[in-house]
Amino acid sequence: MLKKAKAEAAAQASAGRPDNTQGKALADSVLESSRQIWLAGLGAFARAKGEGAKVFESLVEQGQALESRTKKAASDTAAAARDAAQGKAREMQAKAGGTWDKLEQVFEDRVARALSRLGVHTQSDVARLTERVDALSEAVNALIKAEGGARRTRNASKPKRASQPRSARKGGGTAPRSAKAAKGATK
Repeated sequence: MLKKAKAEAAAQASAGRPDNTQGKALADSVLESSRQIWLAGLGAFARAKGEGAKVFESLVEQGQALESRTKKAASDTAAAARDAAQGKAREMQAKAGGTWDKLEQVFEDRVARALSRLGVHTQSDVARLTERVDALSEAVNALIKAEGGARRTRNASKPKRASQPRSARKGGGTAPRSAKAAKGATK
């Protein structure tokens, strides 16, 4: 609008009209432009006032639809996050249990090696030795039973020797028992 008024003022100036009319025409066009802007604002206000209730109701309906979709999406996301967290918790628990078992095994192995270096026997070593002792005891008992019957028959014909001091049995006398004792006695 303002451009149009300037163009008219320029046309009038070129036509040879005095400058006073040019300024008046410019002022009139600015006034007319301002009036039209004012009227457009009033029209927008009237329309907003008339259609405002309709627009407001439309926005409320759109908001309700959006709210229900948002609630559903939030609950779905929360459920998925809860399931994922529970799965991760189970997975971490299993890893921790496995790690604990490995740690316990490493500890047991190290303790067993330390005890072995100190010469302490393990439970399995003691069990093997016990089995060996039992087997040897059975073998000794079997030998005793086998020799016991043979000794009785062999010893039964010999008379028992009377208990005598050792020196008397070897030919009497008091001979020293060792070479050192013999040297000490001759000095």
